Amino acid sequence: MNAFNQALKRANISNTEIDYSVGTGYGRVKIPFANKNISEISCHGRGAHYLLPGVHTIIDIGGQDSKVIRVNEEGKLIDFTMNDKCAAGTGRFIEVMARTLETTLENMGPLALKSLHPKMITAQCSVFAETEVVSLIADGVPVEDIVAGLTDSIASRIVSLVNRIGLKPDLTITGGVAKNIGVVKSIETKLNLLIKPIPIDPQIIGALGAALFAKEELIKKQAEEKGRKLKKWDF
Repeated sequence: MNAFNQALKRANISNTEIDYSVGTGYGRVKIPFANKNISEISCHGRGAHYLLPGVHTIIDIGGQDSKVIRVNEEGKLIDFTMNDKCAAGTGRFIEVMARTLETTLENMGPLALKSLHPKMITAQCSVFAETEVVSLIADGVPVEDIVAGLTDSIASRIVSLVNRIGLKPDLTITGGVAKNIGVVKSIETKLNLLIKPIPIDPQIIGALGAALFAKEELIKKQAEEKGRKLKKWDF
C-alpha cells in the first residue's frame, strides 16, 4: 500500500480516480486493491510489445528468475520458458557477485567491457560460483576478467533459454539486468543479433503491461455495462 500511496501522490491523484487496477509479479495475489491479477510473463510481453511493436521475443532478467517470452503480432503471450531453479543468471546473482568483488552493481557492466582475457566461470550453481570467484581473487586475477567471465556465464544461460523457445526477431530485454551493458553485449555476441533497447526504464515494463491490461479490462467492463443498459430498455 505504501508504494501505491506514493504513486498516487506523485501523480497528484486520489485512489477514487482509479477505475481499474491489475496486480502483477510474485506478490500480485497480496495486492488488496487489485481488480484482477495477471502474471508478470504476460505483462512484460504486453509492455515490451507496446513500446516496440516489432518485438516478438522478450528476455526478462529479474531479481529472482530469468524468462524468455514469445508474443504474437498483437503482443499476446504465445509461449515462454524460464530458469527458476537457481539464482545464477539473475539480478540477485549479479548483486552478490558485485559485493564479493567489492564493486558496485552499476559498475559490473562497464568492468566486463574492459576485460581483455575473460576468466571462464565453470560453476553452474550460484553458491559454488561465488566460491570460485573468491579463489580467482586470491589468485590475483584482474577484477574485470572475473566480471567478464561471470557476464559470459549469465549470457550463456540466457541464450540457452532463447534457443529452447526459438528466437523470432525483433528481440529486447526487460528487467533490471537490461541496464547491465556487459550482459546485453554478451547476449548480442552469442546470438549474433542486435537487441532493441527499451526506450524507458526496463524495470517498469511489467507495470506498464499491467496498466495496459487494466485499460483493456476497463473498456470491456464499460462496454458490458452499456450493453446491459441498452438491453434493459430494449422493449
